[in-house]
Amino acid sequence: MWESESESVRGREHGNGVLGLSKHGVSNDGFERREQSWFVTSDIPSDFLVQIGGFSFHLHKYPLLSRCGRMNRIIYESRDADLNGIDLDDLPGGPEAFELAAKFCYGIAVDLTAANISGLRCAAEYLEMTEDLEEGNLIFKTEAFLSYVVLSSWRDSILVLKSCEQLSPWSENLQIVRRCSESIAWKACTNPRSIRWAYTGRPTNVSSPKWSDMKESSPSRNQQVPPDWWFEDASILRIDHFVRVITAIKVKGMRFELIGAAIMHYAAKWLPELTKEGSGDEGSNSSNSSVYNWKGGLHLVLAGSKEDPPNVLIREQRTIIESLISIIPPQKDSVSCSFLLRLLRMANMLKVSPALVTELEKRVGMQLEQANLADLLIPSYNKNETLYDVDLIHRLLEHFLVQEQTEASSPSRQSFSEKHGYEAAQRGNAPSGKMRVAKLVDSYLTEVSRDPKLSLTKFQVLAEALPESAHPTLSEHERKRLCRVMDCQKLSIDACMHAAQNERLPLRVVVQVLFSEQVKISNAIANNTLKETGASEYQPMVTTRKALLEGTPQSFQEGWSTAKKDINTLKFELESMKAKYLELQNDMDTLQRQFDKMSKQKQSSAWTSGWKKLSKLTKMTTLDSPDHGNQIPGNPGDQIRKAPRRWRNSIS
Repeated sequence: MWESESESVRGREHGNGVLGLSKHGVSNDGFERREQSWFVTSDIPSDFLVQIGGFSFHLHKYPLLSRCGRMNRIIYESRDADLNGIDLDDLPGGPEAFELAAKFCYGIAVDLTAANISGLRCAAEYLEMTEDLEEGNLIFKTEAFLSYVVLSSWRDSILVLKSCEQLSPWSENLQIVRRCSESIAWKACTNPRSIRWAYTGRPTNVSSPKWSDMKESSPSRNQQVPPDWWFEDASILRIDHFVRVITAIKVKGMRFELIGAAIMHYAAKWLPELTKEGSGDEGSNSSNSSVYNWKGGLHLVLAGSKEDPPNVLIREQRTIIESLISIIPPQKDSVSCSFLLRLLRMANMLKVSPALVTELEKRVGMQLEQANLADLLIPSYNKNETLYDVDLIHRLLEHFLVQEQTEASSPSRQSFSEKHGYEAAQRGNAPSGKMRVAKLVDSYLTEVSRDPKLSLTKFQVLAEALPESAHPTLSEHERKRLCRVMDCQKLSIDACMHAAQNERLPLRVVVQVLFSEQVKISNAIANNTLKETGASEYQPMVTTRKALLEGTPQSFQEGWSTAKKDINTLKFELESMKAKYLELQNDMDTLQRQFDKMSKQKQSSAWTSGWKKLSKLTKMTTLDSPDHGNQIPGNPGDQIRKAPRRWRNSIS
């Protein structure tokens, strides 16, 4: 609100909003109310009756005809000079506005305020109180008060726009809504450092405050004004007027982060279900529970509405959501992803227009990496579907991937929340958007996998929606935690084969999968054997090792024992071979070291090599000498006698 001192000056220039006129032939001391009737305290009896909304006004023709062109026209068109009464039930502003207009016609002082100016201005237009009848008529007076007093005041602009809610379409046609919206937008976009403000910071009363009260509530000149100072005052407006204000603010060029913050503030005020934790988690059966448990929010009185209160509230909430979706700034990060997802939850619950829902889904896809698991668990409001809306999450992933492909490589602008310290982590230090979304989808799949109505096809389509490169490498602890969700007894043969060959699965999980498959095979064999032998009793599913042994025939148990012995024998032989291999390896290492040691010794001389050759030649010559050929063949002992061993004398 503008500084109250300047407002009081303008008020004094216009007589403090008090209209006084010369009397027109009827002496009166004022109006007197008796139950549902108004009388003029005058010596002359009334000759004209006006009925409006159950109230009766006993007046005189002459003061009304001198100021109201509509009265003249009605009496003239009736062709009845003695007409003494009319009904004006469609007069804008109702009995309150006509009371002030009638007092103006009688010359009684009228106090113009922000609470009654819009109704009086519309009533003056309806009654055709123009300058053609008399200079300074009511239309001129009310227009001057609007232009010079109301539109220069922040609080009065808010209050007049609030009072226009019951004056459609007159307030729209007379441009009161447009002028108040532009006045509010201009003041909201003005630098607060250059002006002394007196904003309320809380919802204001409909009645206009006194100038002295406004002066006392004004902050000091040096008080710093926050950028969101106007949020609370603007949030008291009806949704259509709030949309007009936000549209005018966009034209003025306000930052989109501030506009988004104002929209979230308005939604929190008028849609309390939007800020409740876990709202809508009850599923499709509780689609109407949020309506019956409504606390606060929009409470508009619709004239002539015969709908049930819950239906009226549903329609009003739907209107608010559709309007908010249409005015969200197109820039990324103008509002938080959590707010968008909660808005999407309510939009699905209240059956908002499909085109707006699609637009909202695209907005969520732009910021999906900022979402959390709790906001993604949006229930399916179709009783025949799954507990959670898995198809919706798949569409959000598709929008996210399209956005990732088309997004420019330029660094993203810093959001309003990051500039003001609402985000703890900086984007540069966080992992990529695809990796964050992949982790989010993994967590979502863990939650929805418990739903018995979820088909395998939907689960698989959602799991394969993201590319392989988007999935991060899980730690050992995370893999074990994720695998706890898997029921090994319900895996198919293909899944068991994949698990046995998957190197990234924990070893314990692989063992459980193989043991479960072994149990299945053993049960199948046991059941077939019992059928062949004519057994009539039903054998239940074997789930433990002890029960498996008890339910297996003796022949299979003996075969299993023999196989275990063979396996133990093979293990023993394998250990023996391993020990022998190690022993041979040690011997080989010893020989290698000896060979290396000998190669380091000095090489033999040429003389030594020559004598070795000569010694070898001499030995060969001795074996081939004639003495061996002259041996007596008749003496066997001499034949088998070996030649005496000769020792070579080395020559040093």
